[in-house]
Amino acid sequence: MKLVLALTGASGIVYGTRLAEELKKKCELSIIVSNAARKVAEYENIDLGVLGDTLKEEELDAAPASGSALYDAMVVCPCSMKTLAAIANGHSYNLISRAADVMLKEGRKLVLVFRETPVSAVQLENMLKLARLGVIIMPASPGFYNKPKEIKDLVDHVVGKAMDALRVEHDLFKRWKS
Repeated sequence: MKLVLALTGASGIVYGTRLAEELKKKCELSIIVSNAARKVAEYENIDLGVLGDTLKEEELDAAPASGSALYDAMVVCPCSMKTLAAIANGHSYNLISRAADVMLKEGRKLVLVFRETPVSAVQLENMLKLARLGVIIMPASPGFYNKPKEIKDLVDHVVGKAMDALRVEHDLFKRWKS
């Protein structure tokens, strides 16, 4: 599977770095990091060096900007409300929003993992618009039925749910059993 992962300027950069770590084991992965994500990572003490080579948001000539590159899916994790609004309104001002626009126009899977709370009516309307287009809108909201013992367990639950949305196998959390 060939995927695009984008990290934007929302808090929760740890979700994106952990997702990258897991997806690299299973997929061909192109990673885009926004300028704001770099600032948030610094603030949250997250080392983006673990991502390896990444694309910058200004690289509009990079492969994810073209449908002919044949990526299967894209996930934005974490997804800022700025990026979500740009995608919802077709404002392809950087590589992240352009790559997402490509996913939409090509009918490919797009997953947006947002962390914002609370959300405004404008944000909900943007999410609804995208959901109606088939985009998977996923809050970074971990489950507690696995009885998490540390923050990593909470992060892995959200990362695992994103991988489920992409249909990438994982063993990051125990499945629900009645």
